[in-house]
Amino acid sequence: MLASRAAQPQLLRSTPLSAERSFSIAARLALATTLLMFGLIVVGSIVRTTGSGLACPDWPLCEGRVIPRFEFHVLIEWFHRVLALLVSLLIFATGLWIATHREVRARLGGLMLVAVGLLFVQVLLGALTVWKLLDTAIVSSHLATALLLFSTLLSVGLIAAFESVPPGRRQPLPRPPGLGALFTAATLLIFVQAVLGGVVSTSHASLACPDWPRCGGVWFPPLEGLVAIQMAHRWVAYGLAVLLVFLAFRARTAADPIVMRAGVLLVGILLAQVAVGVLNIMLGIQVWLSAIHLANAAVMLAIAVGTTFRLLAMHAAPVSGAAEATS
Repeated sequence: MLASRAAQPQLLRSTPLSAERSFSIAARLALATTLLMFGLIVVGSIVRTTGSGLACPDWPLCEGRVIPRFEFHVLIEWFHRVLALLVSLLIFATGLWIATHREVRARLGGLMLVAVGLLFVQVLLGALTVWKLLDTAIVSSHLATALLLFSTLLSVGLIAAFESVPPGRRQPLPRPPGLGALFTAATLLIFVQAVLGGVVSTSHASLACPDWPRCGGVWFPPLEGLVAIQMAHRWVAYGLAVLLVFLAFRARTAADPIVMRAGVLLVGILLAQVAVGVLNIMLGIQVWLSAIHLANAAVMLAIAVGTTFRLLAMHAAPVSGAAEATS
């Protein structure tokens, strides 16, 4: 009797989570938030291309109501705001989990603070987008911040997933020299190109060059006004293509098959991205093509960020070391 009573508090006492389990839950929260953030970015493209940005002329309510009238443009903008609210709630839930678990907080607290800070900037830019009547600089900054937040949340998820695996179960792989720097450069250039694409859209420069690969029938048009914006987008795309082809060639030497496939995958998505961009011009800018175009850009950014992290997590060792270890 006394023994059973003594054991009862032990049964009622909750077993503390291991550090690996805490990191695993943080990873799931962060990656779920990243996925929802991806959806928010794509819906944001639909808002821009359908001209629905001012369908709700006030903020945070829409036409003074929580649930607005059922009209196409109003519902698109309202759905975009609902998604933004869900993303915000998930970011705070992820941040709360990280803040309340010591090991996770020590590893991810700083990066999660960056994510929360970017969220506040994003919310402010969203409000300014309405208040400033779709000012081009504000709308473009809104997209740039969204992509930064997307990358930051993905990084939180990847680090948490990495830390959720016990050190003894991690496979040490050699990092090919120079490949981490190449993927880092590709990540930055993909981000710049995605933001430039947003500037093209918000400044209405999408059809400044109604043909491709030439612009208005010439190879080197005068770089003035909307044509300059469109050509900047194209030239950065050409530079990115060269970089990604070189990166895919170099990635063939990686011991990790995921890194090796990432280089080829980025080139494949880039080719699809060029095809979608050209088709969009030929068809006079279609909502669904514009959404696919931005979705592809976000996927490329995610692959580049993920592969860069994977390379940084590897041991800095020459490629020949892998061959020696397996021989």
